[in-house]
This record gives sequence, structure tokens and C-alpha cells, in this order.
Amino acid sequence: MSATRYTYLGPEGTFTEAALRTLPEAATRELVPMLSVPAALDAVRNGDAAAALVPIENSVEGGVTATLDELASGEPLMIYREVLLPIAFALLARPGTEVSDIKTVTGHPVAQPQVRNWLRTHLPEAVWESAASNADGARLVQEGRYDAAFAGEFAAATYGLEALVTDIHDAENAETRFVLVGRPARPSAPTGADKTSMVIWLRDDHPGALLELLQEFAVRGVNLMLIQSRPTGAGIGNYCFAVDAEGHISDRRVGEALMGLKRICPKVRFLGSYPRAGVTPQQVRALREGTSDQDFTDAADWLARCQDGRGA
Repeated sequence: MSATRYTYLGPEGTFTEAALRTLPEAATRELVPMLSVPAALDAVRNGDAAAALVPIENSVEGGVTATLDELASGEPLMIYREVLLPIAFALLARPGTEVSDIKTVTGHPVAQPQVRNWLRTHLPEAVWESAASNADGARLVQEGRYDAAFAGEFAAATYGLEALVTDIHDAENAETRFVLVGRPARPSAPTGADKTSMVIWLRDDHPGALLELLQEFAVRGVNLMLIQSRPTGAGIGNYCFAVDAEGHISDRRVGEALMGLKRICPKVRFLGSYPRAGVTPQQVRALREGTSDQDFTDAADWLARCQDGRGA
């Protein structure tokens, strides 16, 4: 395995590359762009890279299905870190192009909902076609396939384009969450501001099936930050659920919730416990009474006393 190589969703000039370069270790790694999320993650699976950075969630469009599905299937991988990157687009075109000249535009499918209103107002007649990534859209513009692309302004220099308009976004404070993914290993130590990710499969479809899963978290005071259903491929109505929960697997409430899920579900895939981006322990909400590690320890001690006759 190449311990110094990181892959990412390419080509060069993507928001994913920009997010990856915010990591301190990126300065000492070989950063290799890949054409798709599966390709970036497969490089980790087959030992060609130590880790991959891929997008997993957007504040406007929600979960990135390609990443969620890839993490739910195939050889297991683990998330070790997350990165939050503010997202604003620039309209990139070949030098000499005017906004009035633009008849075709391109970008990643996740970008379209984030610029839809801007397009409707400023380029109502322009035809949108999706690209594999925003940077790939810029490359296609460079090749003359499209008139303009929505991408990060930083991609203009890479592809010899000009930014006709900058800071384009329909939603203020839009951001994308990226995750650094590697092969399974022991999770990093808890920081007090952590997140645990997993994928959960239902045993069968029956009234209250999802509620049963949620109760494993609720009764232990574990707050959920994301839950998204994804088809399993086994037919209409068959779903698994991607879940992000507050806390670390070493926290008693989180560990016992995972054990509870393992008892009632045919499959639970642990995707990692890792620090939350941009959050300090002081910013984490106080635990509900009765859900701290000490509360779980006291309850176990009480049960042991009852079992060995020492009384309650």
C-alpha cells in the first residue's frame, strides 16, 4: 500500500481537491485525482492509496448518493475525518466569451440545485447537461463541448478559462461535507466532539420497523444528525439506512445503541467514529440526564449488586 498517496474525486480543480488541501497532511502526500467516487475508494481498497477524500453531504441537496452507496457495499472502509467547505460557484468560460453568448452550461448534478434560480434569472434559455464533476465540466468547456461551466473559481486557471460571474449560490452559507476514508482500523480516540457513522439494514418490512431502529438511539439519549434511506438493490421497498449519530463508539450510550441494532438487524456496517468538523467539546450540547458513561456504569453496578445478593 502507498502510505503517501491520497486519492480524491477529480479531475484537478474540484471542490474535493480544495477540501483535501485544507488538511495539514495533504502537503506531504501525493494527491491523485480519480474520475469517480467509486474509483477513488477502490484505490484504497486495492492498496493503491492510503486514503481517499470524497463528498458525502451537501447542505442544499442532501446526501451524495454515490458515496453513501459505495460505503454501504463492497469491501468495508472507514471514515477517519470530515471536512466542511463553503461552496460558491463561478461561471467559467473560454476567454472572449460574453454571458450573452452562453447557450449550453454544465456542472456536477449536485451543483444544479444550488444555481437553479440564478440560471432561471440570468440564463433562462441555456441548456444544462451534467458532467462527472464541476472540474470535469470546466475541462469540457476548455475543449469546446459547452459554452460555460459552474465550478470553483480556482478551477479557471487550471483549464485556461475566465470567471464571468463569481460567488453564485441560491442558498446563503451553502457547504459540502467531505470525508477522508481509509481501510478499517481502530478508531481514533474520542475528542468529546465526535460523530459515528453507520449503515443499517432492516430485517423485514413491517409496521414500526424503522421506529424500532430509532428507539435504540432514543432510549440511550443518542442524537441523530443524519438518516437517509437508500435502496438495497433487492427490489422496490427494500432499503438500508445511512445514519450519523453524535458521539463516539467508545461512549457507552453509542456502543450500547450499536449492540442493540446488531441484535435486531440482519446487518450493521460501522463506518467509523471521528471528530466533528468545526465543533469543539465546549459547543456540544449537554447529555440528557441518565445517558453519561458514569450513569451506565452506575446502572451496571446496581444490577451486579442485585444479582449477587448485595441488595439494591
